[in-house]
Amino acid sequence: MEHSDGLDLSLYIAAPLVALCLFASFFLSAAETAITGASRPRMHRLAQQGNHRATLVNMLLDRKDEAVSVILLGNNVVNILAAALSTAVLTALFGAAGVVYATIAVTAMVVIFAEVMPKTWALLRADRVALALSPALAIALKILGPLAGALSRLARMLLRLVGVSTEATSASDEQNELLRGAIEMHGQGEVDADAPHEKEMLRSVLELGDRTVGDVMTHRGNVVLIDADQPTEAIVAQVLAAPYTRIPFHRGQPDNIVGVVHAKDLFRSVKAAGGPEAVRIDDVMTPPWFIPESTVLFDQLQAFRARHEHFAIVVDEYGALRGIVTLEDIIEEIVGDIEDEHDAIKRGVVRREDGSMICQGDVPIRDLNREFGWNLPQDVATTIAGLVLHEARRIPEVGQMYAFYGFRFDILKREGTRIAELRIVPPAAIQAG
Repeated sequence: MEHSDGLDLSLYIAAPLVALCLFASFFLSAAETAITGASRPRMHRLAQQGNHRATLVNMLLDRKDEAVSVILLGNNVVNILAAALSTAVLTALFGAAGVVYATIAVTAMVVIFAEVMPKTWALLRADRVALALSPALAIALKILGPLAGALSRLARMLLRLVGVSTEATSASDEQNELLRGAIEMHGQGEVDADAPHEKEMLRSVLELGDRTVGDVMTHRGNVVLIDADQPTEAIVAQVLAAPYTRIPFHRGQPDNIVGVVHAKDLFRSVKAAGGPEAVRIDDVMTPPWFIPESTVLFDQLQAFRARHEHFAIVVDEYGALRGIVTLEDIIEEIVGDIEDEHDAIKRGVVRREDGSMICQGDVPIRDLNREFGWNLPQDVATTIAGLVLHEARRIPEVGQMYAFYGFRFDILKREGTRIAELRIVPPAAIQAG
């Protein structure tokens, strides 16, 4: 009788303790999934709006390594305790068979109530669950943090002993990759015609820090240059004939840029003087702004804003003229081509009925990729002619054909050693043919 009473008492004590352990395991499993899946950008925005719990979540995300260690430590303790209590009671009831019954019962309860249910809930509502559980988890981190930190350091040391690197990815790289991944997912499942264009713009904004003005500039071969030593009448005629409002002026060699003239300033001066004869071009010119071709696009955009200028002369490391870059060039890198009345000629691409393209050699590869959805490499050359030269390893002759990256390139016209015009046959047109 006394044995039965003692067993009943153990059962009454063990059952609530097992239930309490399962509840704690439910909480810890949900917290682990929520913290690892919470959106840092949303938490940052909520914290800026004064949400105290979002501030706690941000703190936990900053100390994610310690927070996960605390969760794993607590989870293992309560699960082992639940298993031990269940085994003790069921062994007393059923003898050796109680071990088997305890294993089955505890496994089922832990899997269902302490793993599947909480993690499913947290996966579906990661941000909401993280906000709800953050105060309790912050307290647990404060209490168990030192012990969990010691265990984490021990684990890192053991990993290093077996040759596993424990260096974490830099925060900036991780955030960039997360942002790029979010951009690639943008618009998936939507029937929005603008989604691809929005995705391309977002991707281009991130690439401003990876590209230089040398990638987007107008090459010196396509820059309109005017000799400042000519008579003013001749200069006015050339400015009128040019399709641009800002024009670089040189003296002697083309590399000797002495100033930039805005067409409106010149015409105002001519009108005020009553004719071009009385106008000195040096009085109209503004000093040139020289920048290295290695300047990062994001930095150049900031410089344009700070100086309230739209035009810069690009030079190489020896000070030789490489080309020009404008504010419009950088904006087009983000939003795509901004067409005006002169751009039909500038783009230099004609689509043929058979799917091929007649293309000028100086057309940038990035423009072709953006316009037609191609994936030609942009890291080996800036223009399509440069890409052909890189792959051919020689100066091609007119009539020669090359095939690489799934495309076919037919050389149609050459000017000196420069590929002036070529025919591009994309993979779809090759297969159709």
